[in-house]
Amino acid sequence: MREKVGSLPRKFFCELAVAALLGTAAQAATLAAHKVSTPPTLSPLAMTIGGRMLTTPAATVNSFGAKDYTSQWPGSYFRAAFKGTSVFFRVAGGKEILHIVVDGQDGAPLVKPAAGVYEIEGLSKGKHQIGVFVATESQAGPNAFGGFAIPAREKALTLPQRHRQIEFIGDSHTVGYGDTSLKRGCTEDEVWADTDSTKVFGAITARHYDADYQINAISGRGVVRNYNGFKADTLPQAYPYVLFDRKQRYNDPAWKPQVLVIALGTNDFSTALNPGERWKTRDELHADYEATYLRFLQALRARNPHAYIIVWAADVAKGEVEAEAQKVVQQLQEQGDKQISFLPINGLHFSACNSHPSLADEKTIAGKLTQLIDADKQVWQNP
Repeated sequence: MREKVGSLPRKFFCELAVAALLGTAAQAATLAAHKVSTPPTLSPLAMTIGGRMLTTPAATVNSFGAKDYTSQWPGSYFRAAFKGTSVFFRVAGGKEILHIVVDGQDGAPLVKPAAGVYEIEGLSKGKHQIGVFVATESQAGPNAFGGFAIPAREKALTLPQRHRQIEFIGDSHTVGYGDTSLKRGCTEDEVWADTDSTKVFGAITARHYDADYQINAISGRGVVRNYNGFKADTLPQAYPYVLFDRKQRYNDPAWKPQVLVIALGTNDFSTALNPGERWKTRDELHADYEATYLRFLQALRARNPHAYIIVWAADVAKGEVEAEAQKVVQQLQEQGDKQISFLPINGLHFSACNSHPSLADEKTIAGKLTQLIDADKQVWQNP
């Protein structure tokens, strides 16, 4: 005998549920942003911003607001909320991959989008949240975003305020360099296409805590020595600035992360010293690294007096990175800093581009971080 729910057979409700799932799947398949040449009359939509931004007056009067937002550190994002069936955003164009997320649903990414106005339409009637996330690294030059806008018939909403902030500082491991690749051997173009800062451990950890986040990292950079000794700003030299041109120092009174996660040293120690570099021996390199890293962490502590600082390292360069980073943390602990921990993360597969962390590794790192953070019940209580 067929089981019934109320006066209708259970089979009816099962078929209804399947139809609803198929409808959701169809919407997921069609969620995409397309460029429009003549947008309708629009009104600016207030948004929240993740990452360091250079805010400048918009080049021309437009329907998206009076400002443009330029970013270069990885992992920047823009979020807004509205009630309606369509939303528009404006990009300046450039070599970037943008991930579009609506109500937690990933849409088709925009790869090297042309400058202009883009629309997402066909949404169900009701309240929506939209996010535009920069997935690629942008060492060569910054990206610009022009904001969101909605048609006059729609209603702007306010996003729920997030009370948690977390910052990630590091090198390519923190960027998410080539992390979506299924192979180690990658061309430069493949590295660019397979780098996804939305899937890096920092973004995973931030989503776990519903926290706003910054990813302040640059591939190939070290504390005192960049990869194989190449000439460019080290991470501590670049860190104080909004963009990599070092023209404007970063200072946002609203950015007060309760947690700082730092991993530096792979590029300092993963290659042998070359003739002509200023360190004649490995011991000299160690001493310079320890002293400079110590000053960098002390400066971060002065800027964030109540933050919980986590310094992590993987077992690379035959354990040299772990040993050196741990020495620096121990010095700070001996000086009385009780809010700093060293976290070794071993056993990663490094099976992505050029032996970088894979997506599985990203989840492992995020899991270790959340385990350590959750062990301190006061972390999120800090001002």
